[in-house]
Amino acid sequence: MAQFQVNAGFMPLFDSAVLVTAREIGFAEREGIDLRLSRETSWANIRDRIAIGHFDVAHMLGPMPLACNLGLTPLASDTIVPFSLGLGGNCVTVSNAVWDGMAAHGALADLDPTRSGAALRQLIRSRAAAGESPLRFAVTHPHSGHNYELRYWLAGCGIDPSNEVEIVIVPPPFMADALAAGRIDGYCVGEPWNSVSVVAGTGHIATVKAAIWRASPEKVLGVRKSWARDHPDALSALLRALHHAARWCQDSKNHAELTDLMSKPAFLGQPAEIQMRALTGRLDVGGGVLRKVEDFFLPFDKAANFPWKSHALWFYTQMVRWGDVRYSPANTSIALDCYRPDLYRAALKPLGVALPGANAKVEGALTTATPVGSAGASLVLGPDGFFDGRIFDPDMLDAYIETQATGLQADA
Repeated sequence: MAQFQVNAGFMPLFDSAVLVTAREIGFAEREGIDLRLSRETSWANIRDRIAIGHFDVAHMLGPMPLACNLGLTPLASDTIVPFSLGLGGNCVTVSNAVWDGMAAHGALADLDPTRSGAALRQLIRSRAAAGESPLRFAVTHPHSGHNYELRYWLAGCGIDPSNEVEIVIVPPPFMADALAAGRIDGYCVGEPWNSVSVVAGTGHIATVKAAIWRASPEKVLGVRKSWARDHPDALSALLRALHHAARWCQDSKNHAELTDLMSKPAFLGQPAEIQMRALTGRLDVGGGVLRKVEDFFLPFDKAANFPWKSHALWFYTQMVRWGDVRYSPANTSIALDCYRPDLYRAALKPLGVALPGANAKVEGALTTATPVGSAGASLVLGPDGFFDGRIFDPDMLDAYIETQATGLQADA
């Protein structure tokens, strides 16, 4: 009989793989955990069910625990992040009509965010001049990496995301259908829902998260703070199980088994071949054009599971930038306390694995893969650049927020 029972919610996205394999491949069981998974259809459901106690932990959007702790959502409970479920994995997909318009303004099927963004800006301005309605883009939740990276990309290319486009909320499994039905013109979501549109012939991948901000945070393990306080041994055991599961997911020898597992209706219900694209980074971006994206999705490598406080603080700067929350010492402190590398280290230290020595790092500074100081085995980070060449130093929040407040970076 299992020593611990843990109830976990997840969304049907490929980056739920670490949670799924922890249960299905047996890593949770080996740590004495009966891990009970519940599939949900929206991030709002995930948020609400962890708040009211249905879930102890959940597959969560990286900024969502911050939003809960900052009082930005109803039914919010204090939520902490002791583990990241991977880096990257998202794309920006547009309808064929929008892509044709972008191509007419110079976009190429190379996923380059600067070139694609410049073409999109020209298309938006030409549509506005002709009196056409703004393009409508969907994201999965207001407090999501999708929303903030889409806005960061648009603003960095001179497009005002608050006034020149419309941004709406659509659950991930419905994105491809909404695009096919003409209800939206584009979307930002995790795999496999971008490739689903490409395979259906209704969408084209314009750029990817790994090009907007390489090796950047996406989904996390959100944990109800009260549960973590009351069940420290269960949490530590779960983090060790997830560590082993993430390493298993990264190993290419396991990819066929992993995609077969995730293709089951209980998890994603999408063909294994579509899911393999996220693991290999070999994407069909549309029209049969294949592109290889380095570090497209990292479930384990490059400290993908470490809950960097600098990741939390970057999300917080975007919440401030787009008016979700006020910039104040109190709110900054809440954001700083949300991600918990101390719990990660405490759980994994007995394993003798590589553990970063710092809690935060300068984001966007590494141009090549770089060995860094760590406890235990060797650790390599980077590259981690932003497409616009900017750097985020978590020790210089005031300056970073002030530069963003000036608005668009590529107005032309």
